[in-house]
Amino acid sequence: MKIFITGASGFVGGAYLKAFAKDHQITAMSRSEKSDAAIRALGATPMRASLGEVKTEQLKGFDAVVHCAAYVEEWGPWADYWRVNVDGTKELLVAAKGADVRRFVHIGTEAALFYGQHMRNVDEHYPLALNSPYPYSRTKAHAEKAVREANDPTAGFTTVVVRPRFVWGPGDQTILPVVKAMVEKGQFAWIGGGRNKTSTTYIGNLVHAMNLALTKGEGGQAYFVLDSGGPVVFREFMTKMLAAAGIDPGNRSVPGWLVRAIAYAGETTYRALGLKSKPPLTRFTANIMSRDCILVDAKARKEMAYAPPFTVEQGLAALAKSTGK
Repeated sequence: MKIFITGASGFVGGAYLKAFAKDHQITAMSRSEKSDAAIRALGATPMRASLGEVKTEQLKGFDAVVHCAAYVEEWGPWADYWRVNVDGTKELLVAAKGADVRRFVHIGTEAALFYGQHMRNVDEHYPLALNSPYPYSRTKAHAEKAVREANDPTAGFTTVVVRPRFVWGPGDQTILPVVKAMVEKGQFAWIGGGRNKTSTTYIGNLVHAMNLALTKGEGGQAYFVLDSGGPVVFREFMTKMLAAAGIDPGNRSVPGWLVRAIAYAGETTYRALGLKSKPPLTRFTANIMSRDCILVDAKARKEMAYAPPFTVEQGLAALAKSTGK
């Protein structure tokens, strides 16, 4: 299959290339010579473009678009989140449909449902948080809405959303580096003791689901894709994951209500003063890291024939190997 992918220099996009570049003819969006080299090294062809600037002519002849790129920063202007996550996605949808691309696979997130609440036994019927107070959540919700509404059977244009939760594994560019830095600075603490429960998605299981979505799944639908074994206690899982990377987070704990209050006060102060730097802790992080997030992936198993090819134990072993621990 001839595929165009965005976000190939990131954790998810890069892992997809590494796993499937030999099975498909893949062209990846690139914005620099460094990205060009990384993409070629993974067996794909770079195409210079930025999200929001991909033209219909550039997508002619492709069978599918896999959209991984997103603005995932914890802090920044609302306009930046909207421009990349919503406008960028909408413009890519228009270009893909205009080029007669048949399949559009969008990498979504459970954060698109999040406005600060616990989420327990949540499936795909749960409503998108279109008015979330968090820019990442709100814009990813609107991006997913646009993708699902763009599905057009009469034009032969099929859109599918793949929703992972807490993506982890070798190549992680977000969770591990951030926690490691916090531990080294003596800033890490378990929020509420880390007792909350969460679903997880190992990177190998996610890219497997992405590949399934090229041919499986109903148009206009979203699918949670998770690790086998059900939800885990956040602290227990994180301790194992960090140990695989040679990181000891310690035992310090802070009450959840206090952390959320501090984050709210910090954000309020930073915005009032017009500070552009990121606060020590954002409301989004304080909330999403201290709430239950228990999801159900029965729909993906039924409609996409999704079955996680990797166990959590296999993922931890691969992570330890990748870090030399």
